[in-house]
Amino acid sequence: MPIEKDAFYAMLGIAMRAGALALGESGVSKAIQTGAARFVLVDADASDNTKKKFRDSCAFYHVELFEAQAGRLGQAVGRPGRMSAAVAGGTLGEKLLALAREGEG
Repeated sequence: MPIEKDAFYAMLGIAMRAGALALGESGVSKAIQTGAARFVLVDADASDNTKKKFRDSCAFYHVELFEAQAGRLGQAVGRPGRMSAAVAGGTLGEKLLALAREGEG
């Protein structure tokens, strides 16, 4: 179920400006494989192949995966059309993770 909290998407924009996000398929995949990703977001409008790729990769590397509302991920980070993002650890990443968990339903 997609994350619905507006506070989450506002903080996601802050994380983008702080440099705590990796965007795009290759950037997210690299962040997952190197252990830099605290959790991963995939847009609800992403293709089934993209969702499966990240679902499998996150399961293998034990990284949490969340689904963002359709179109909200790209809008929040200021780059419309982005379908995936990896959030780095640290204080900002932990706060975003807590918001994602409570906003997921």
